[in-house]
Amino acid sequence: MGVIEVEGMKFYAYHGHFEAEKVVGNNFEVYVKIETDCSHAANSDNLDDALNYQALYECIKEEMKIPSALLENVAQRILDALHDKFPAIEHARVKISKMNPPMGGEIEKVSVTLER
Repeated sequence: MGVIEVEGMKFYAYHGHFEAEKVVGNNFEVYVKIETDCSHAANSDNLDDALNYQALYECIKEEMKIPSALLENVAQRILDALHDKFPAIEHARVKISKMNPPMGGEIEKVSVTLER
């Protein structure tokens, strides 16, 4: 078993409940942790035997383009897409953070984490 983590992916997107968030947008950060069998790639040193990080990123990027009212919905869509496109994934964790959320105070970020 192996663990692949892709950290600090940054996106500008239009997720949020309030109308202003849907128009103005915000900065988001995404982290994923994937558990998969890495033994073939470790032995072969061949990308064809590995979970392609670039393809993983592109999958997440496409889901981040689709506006949602809730971070929970975005995280679930990302989990579903990852499991659909990468059957070698045994377990995945997705954390989405909305930077400087409009909550009436100084808040660095608010995050939602889902896993399957």
